[in-house]
This record gives sequence, structure tokens and C-alpha cells, in this order.
Amino acid sequence: MRWLSLWLTLACQALLAADWFPYPVHVDGRLLDYRPLPVASQPWRVCALLPHGKDRYWWGVAWGLDQEADRLGVRLGIYEAGGYEHADVQVAQFEHCVAEGADAFVVASINTYDLCSLAEVQSNAGRPVVDLVNRLDCRGLSTRSRVDFADMARASLGYLVRLSGGRQIQVGWLPGPADAGWVQDAERGLHQALAGTRVTLVHGGYAPVDRSRQAQLVRELFKRHPHLDYLIANAEAAAFAAQLARNIGSEARVLSLYATERVLEQIREGQVLAAPTDSPVIQARIALDLAVRGLQGETLPQLVSPRIEMLDAGSLERFDLGRLMPPEGHWMIRQELPD
Repeated sequence: MRWLSLWLTLACQALLAADWFPYPVHVDGRLLDYRPLPVASQPWRVCALLPHGKDRYWWGVAWGLDQEADRLGVRLGIYEAGGYEHADVQVAQFEHCVAEGADAFVVASINTYDLCSLAEVQSNAGRPVVDLVNRLDCRGLSTRSRVDFADMARASLGYLVRLSGGRQIQVGWLPGPADAGWVQDAERGLHQALAGTRVTLVHGGYAPVDRSRQAQLVRELFKRHPHLDYLIANAEAAAFAAQLARNIGSEARVLSLYATERVLEQIREGQVLAAPTDSPVIQARIALDLAVRGLQGETLPQLVSPRIEMLDAGSLERFDLGRLMPPEGHWMIRQELPD
């Protein structure tokens, strides 16, 4: 753990010391260098809604939002709902931000639908609503800053197919909560990628991405299918499965569907094979910049996506961790929308 803390501190210090841009992204399918605004035209009030703050993935998103708000000179409220089982809390938080007179909204939604009526009203009133990370299926959204988890799943399966040399393999699958847009996208991409392969997919079920529920699914999956070759799983399930497989003598090798600090540590230690990263800190920075651009009358693209990278023992040393998580010592940021 010490090596990761030091490396993370140095990486994020470098990110703080220099601009994070220009940054290579796909903008409506075209590869471009993203350059944000130098400063906002006024101190706009922006509300950010996140599903939870239980891990450093979402700590990184909150940190990226906060850093970009400081750089642009806007006022930012950050709210987290406490978990994917609390969609009602996120709805109430959106309503709270509306009551507080927020100028714009950046939303990492718990599911694809509950916020749609609220989002559509705000968007129609000229207040930008930016879809961040998770996918919100609503008419009238201003723009999206997210990576398609279908591509994350395709990258994960492609990595395993190359690693196995095309032989017949049995792969377990533990994606996360069923109603989350990113899980639905990942399943779509995975099933598309299975075509023409010699992969047998074993579904382990759905649950929120907290350790206790994912641990239960991992145990049940390993019990029912003791001869898995690989497991692709959400980060909580992957981290637990890597430890459990070693303890029970399973030969299953684990790949995480996305990268977190704990997963990176296990990749470094050889417990987890690899994980694709969607650069959540960068997604957050871009989302806030897009919200400000929308407030200032610019025509916005439909979708901005950082490029996906596979992180394994060979590529991890070259990766800038400031794209993925906050510096050491930074925890989840929660703050009310300032006046």
C-alpha cells in the first residue's frame, strides 16, 4: 500500500501543478484534444448529484468537480445519495437543488429514469443538465460526459480472449446493480463481444456495489461454478474475489470492469489481472466545463468521452493516477450549494 500512496501523491501533485488539458477525447465520435474554458463569465451555481461516496472512484469524481469549479470560478454543491438502493434520496436532492435556484446540474444517476421528469423541466427552462458517468435516459439532456461501459466490457473481454489464446474458457460475470445505466451498457457490450469467441459466460447475479452484497454473490458463484477460468466483475466483487480465490485454491483469474485504488494495488501485487479505466476525474472536469459552456450559450456536443485504457502490470507504471482518483489524504467531498 505504501508504494501506491507515494505514487498517487506524486502523480496528483503533478496534475495540480500543471493544467490537465489539452486532453484526448472522443467528441461525438471524433478524436480531439479537449480544451476547457479559461474561466467562467460569472460565478454560476452548479449542483452535482452522485450515487454514493463509498469508494475512491466517486471520491475522484467529487474531487475533479471541486477542482474544476475552483479553476473556473463557479460555486458548486456536491450531494451523494448513499448508495444505488437510494434512488428516492437522489430525487429529493435534485428537488433540493431546484429549490435552491441552481443554474445547472451535473448528474451521475442511480438509474436511467427516476430523474428524467425533473431533468427535462430544468433543461427546457434553459438550465443545463449534464449526464455524468452513469447514463441517464432522458429527452432534453444538454450533453453527456461519460464513457460507454459497453466499450469497457468489450475491452475487458477482448483482453481475456487474447490472454487465453482463443481457447475455450468459462468466464464469470458480476456487473453490479441491475437498474444502473452503466451496468446495462456493460452487459450489452459484453454480449456483443461474445459473438465469435469460445467463451462461456456464467452470470453471478446483480446487487449494489457494496462489499457485503458483492462478497455474497462471489461466494455463491464460486460455489456453483468451482472451475471458472476467469471472472469479470465490478471493482468491489473483483477485489473480494481475488482474495477469496487465493484462500480457497481456485484457479480463476480476476479482471475488474473498472479501476479503483484497491484494484490497482491488487494488479500491482498480481492478484487482479487488469482493469480498464474511464478516467473519472477527467469526466468530472469535462462535465462541469460543459455545464458552464451551456450556461454561456454555447452549442454543446452530444457526448464527450475520454479514451479507455487497459491497466495491467505492464502499463500501470506509465499511467497518471490523477485521472482516476484524488491525491492521498483527500476524502469524499460533500458540500451544500453556496448562495
